[in-house]
Amino acid sequence: MALPPPDPQFVLRGTGAPVNTLHFCCRNQEQDKPLLFSGSANGAVHVWNLRTRRTESVLEGHGGASVLWVQTLNSRDALISQGRDLRVCMWDLAEGRSVVTDSILTESVGFCQCSLLDREGGHWLLAVPGADMAAVRVLDLPSKTPVCTLKPDAKLGMPMCLKLWQPDSGSSPLLWAGYEDGSVSLWNLSERSLLSRLACHAEPVMSLDFDPGKLRGVSGSSEKAINSWTLDGQQSLKVRKGDPPKCHFTGCAPMP
Repeated sequence: MALPPPDPQFVLRGTGAPVNTLHFCCRNQEQDKPLLFSGSANGAVHVWNLRTRRTESVLEGHGGASVLWVQTLNSRDALISQGRDLRVCMWDLAEGRSVVTDSILTESVGFCQCSLLDREGGHWLLAVPGADMAAVRVLDLPSKTPVCTLKPDAKLGMPMCLKLWQPDSGSSPLLWAGYEDGSVSLWNLSERSLLSRLACHAEPVMSLDFDPGKLRGVSGSSEKAINSWTLDGQQSLKVRKGDPPKCHFTGCAPMP
């Protein structure tokens, strides 16, 4: 029998709309205040101070369109947000500012969140759902230069969730993608090739995460099931044995 969820330490109120996405920024807590960024259905990004438990600022950059995803860029002073206005916005939050410095047109009307990978030297890779409903575009930031477009030959439906990954071996960056048909796929960005695909759900994959140390991943779908899978040395995906737990699934997140 599953254990009941623990009681919350505190509750943050005041977004005025359902919250779609969260991102913690809690590095160097002895020197910096821990922050929580939340993106809401009314287009606002709230910046919460977790010590005072109050809103520090509210960012309005998506014209009232629902915010799907937020993430900081190595620092609490730089934020990236994705909205259903088909834009990804880059924010300057230094010294109390709340300015959109640049934006990218995603051309996608779906709910798939972007994924970001730090490439060092002030560069990042950004995976975004493409205008073609089955495709994923990968861009270099801050140049916005296209790196590749990944589209499966088989009809897998729309990508529903994405996660960029850089193996420790120093080889090409890889991309995990969960699709509308219930499968999880692994792509090689340099070769623009599909390395492995696993049909592990009967319904669309809503979220996934991967532990590079244990080469183990987890995915959740709209049929309220969570599946665990592994990646072997031949880059082949396999479902771990056991009955998957059932739950009302919202997302996956790595444990520290």
